[in-house]
Amino acid sequence: MDQNRYLSLDVLRGITVTLMIIVNTPGNGDTTFAPLHHAAWHGFTPTDWVFPTFMFVVGNALSFAMGKYEALGNAEVFKKIFKRTFIIFMLGFLMYWFPFVTQDASGAYALSPISNTRIFGVLQRIALGYGLGALIIHFWKLRGILIFSVTALLAYWAILFFFGDYSLTGNAVLRLDKFLLGDNHLYHGEGIAFDPEGLLSTLPAIVNVLAGYMTGKFIRQKGNTYEAISKMLIAGVVLIFVALSWDLVFPINKKLWTSSFVLLTVGLDLVVLAILIYVIDIVKAQRWTYFFEVFGKNTLFIYLLSEVGIILLYFFNRYTWIFDHVFLPAFGGYVGSLLFAVGWMLICWAVGYALDKKKIYIKV
Repeated sequence: MDQNRYLSLDVLRGITVTLMIIVNTPGNGDTTFAPLHHAAWHGFTPTDWVFPTFMFVVGNALSFAMGKYEALGNAEVFKKIFKRTFIIFMLGFLMYWFPFVTQDASGAYALSPISNTRIFGVLQRIALGYGLGALIIHFWKLRGILIFSVTALLAYWAILFFFGDYSLTGNAVLRLDKFLLGDNHLYHGEGIAFDPEGLLSTLPAIVNVLAGYMTGKFIRQKGNTYEAISKMLIAGVVLIFVALSWDLVFPINKKLWTSSFVLLTVGLDLVVLAILIYVIDIVKAQRWTYFFEVFGKNTLFIYLLSEVGIILLYFFNRYTWIFDHVFLPAFGGYVGSLLFAVGWMLICWAVGYALDKKKIYIKV
């Protein structure tokens, strides 16, 4: 039974990594199909579902791992959680600093100043979501999880309402990050210094992890049954309805990670996971799952590999060159952009496949 449940989670995790690589590596962002773009600000696209789902499956995994912690003392639990949080966070930080050198107009190389390195990011949010979520689960149990989740979502709404607005330039997330870190340590992809994985917006993201934990725990208790998936579907639909209603006063926004965004993505996760459990574990239609299992077994390593590889292609001026000289002439802008991303995803999959065949699983 555990193996079957892990298969569903591996597939969901694998689907998430597959989409993360595809949406992060278009050959040309200007000719990317609309569903593969994040919403410009308020709103929601399929791409906006990917990252919060990764946070959700981190919580799913915790529902299996936390049982092993119960026999340990609090000091040992804290040590294990802090160590893994620190490692994942530092991997994210070093990834943004990599390759640690820059090239000037004359072609000379110089050490990249750490003063211009982004502090927060995707892996850093995963690290903090895992670490804080695991501590809440261990010390506060189910009642504390529910109280924290409701309080965090309502408090985040209040903070954004009273200490700014919901715009790109006036929100409380930006204000706190600028105060703590300054512009040079923030993401600049929005045209200004603003980090969509900032410190304050990590608060509601923890709820995605906790929701994943509670879902995993529920599945372990109920098993892969029609009762379990029907309750998950109902809960998912209810959360989606509440999210869309809340959107009227607190807009769904991935880059601010608003509370309505949390409820929407958790609702979608419940629906998708219920469908996967039905197809994989009840109907036993499993012949298609191995592709995604490969990504699900070395998740963080393959994600890190995909990002580092693209950084190197950019550094050696090969990323745009490959698209312009191979994919664009052969397939055009939009299809070429998609095939570039899919091609890079398949290269990463091939590495994961080789690791799986050798039974090598790199755990962070």
